Amino acid sequence: MPTKLKTLLTMCLMGLLVFSLAPAESFAKQKTLRIGVVAPLTGPSARAGKEHKGACEMAFEDVGYKIGDYDVELIWIDSEGDPEKASRAYEKAVLREKIDAGLLNWHSSVASALMEISARSKVPHYFALGASGIVNQKYHSNPERYSYWIGKGWASPSKLTAAYINTIQDAIDDGLLKLPNKKVVIYGEDTDWGRSYGKGIADRFKEAGWDIVFETFFSAQETDLLPLISKMKNSGASIVAGTVSNPPTQAAFIKQAREVGLKSLLIVDALGETGDWYALTKSASDYVLDNRPIWSTEKGKAFAEKFEKKYGFAPGPAASGLAHDFTGFFIKCANEAFKQYGKLDRKVLYKFGKENVYTGKISYTGGLLMKEYKYTPETFPDPIVGGEYFTFPVIQYMNGKGNIIWPAAFKTADMQAPDYLK
Repeated sequence: MPTKLKTLLTMCLMGLLVFSLAPAESFAKQKTLRIGVVAPLTGPSARAGKEHKGACEMAFEDVGYKIGDYDVELIWIDSEGDPEKASRAYEKAVLREKIDAGLLNWHSSVASALMEISARSKVPHYFALGASGIVNQKYHSNPERYSYWIGKGWASPSKLTAAYINTIQDAIDDGLLKLPNKKVVIYGEDTDWGRSYGKGIADRFKEAGWDIVFETFFSAQETDLLPLISKMKNSGASIVAGTVSNPPTQAAFIKQAREVGLKSLLIVDALGETGDWYALTKSASDYVLDNRPIWSTEKGKAFAEKFEKKYGFAPGPAASGLAHDFTGFFIKCANEAFKQYGKLDRKVLYKFGKENVYTGKISYTGGLLMKEYKYTPETFPDPIVGGEYFTFPVIQYMNGKGNIIWPAAFKTADMQAPDYLK
């Protein structure tokens, strides 16, 4: 064989060898952190799920989908708002997708179901937003077993509902509101969240000397509520208070209350969770009270503007704001865990969370809504509530806008009483 041909053949073989080895070497160096993000991407709460997804993506985009020397891959787990379907999807993510950690979630009933899988599979799950007391009860029934459920991203209703009673009493004291009696009707969706919330606000009203006329719970998908609202009207209660997480049901309740002529001050907790509440309710939402954050900071307003430009719809502060903030908190935890241990996996993320999140050694101050998110052994799995920690203002909706009416330090408007209560 001629020398030139031998040389050419040798060079070709060497080139093929280098080409075949390069991907293997590159693959060996690549590190991927797989995060299973839970959200109701389909089903009745799909709007909240879309806001979770967008907010989470934006938080990871800010860090280039990179934590330490790991590339981040998000595995989307559609809970559909259903515990059984969510469990199947989560099991698949754990066993097939090999997720290193779970993140977020919306519904309390789903959180309760996934706590079992997280504990059994020893997969740390950070900052699920399922808020109801059932999550706390489950955690405290066996703190060691459920220690893989690392912090709730939403405080228990019983710790937040007192804000309404304070708001109403302050308005009465200031001469802004006159009520014919101290009677209240409690309503809500028939879910862990709805019943936990109902108990929390009923207890707070009772402590303040109010009479609970009756309590009622209905399907979160029910939209024919006229008979129930007529019963509320006939009760003569000054306040009708409760919560529904499904926007179409919220809108049906508020519109039908106006249609029937219900002469009670309405508390519709969770109305402003997503950004489409006014498109669904229009002027029927005027005078309604809610206990939710609004985009009040320049940072929050800039995020909302960027989100809408990117995804084509306006984000709600509660659904997208909290999802963004707690994703940021997770990113901070993961970065600190990498600095401490030099690697990231299920064991490291669990150990770091248990030793630092649970104890309050690490907190998060880079959020859109609260000045600081922090836990202590005394509050866990809830975050610290009140002051500059986890707290929501009470807002009143007027003409498609939410105005802060409590606490006084953050007030943007006085409470306005409906004409039938003047």
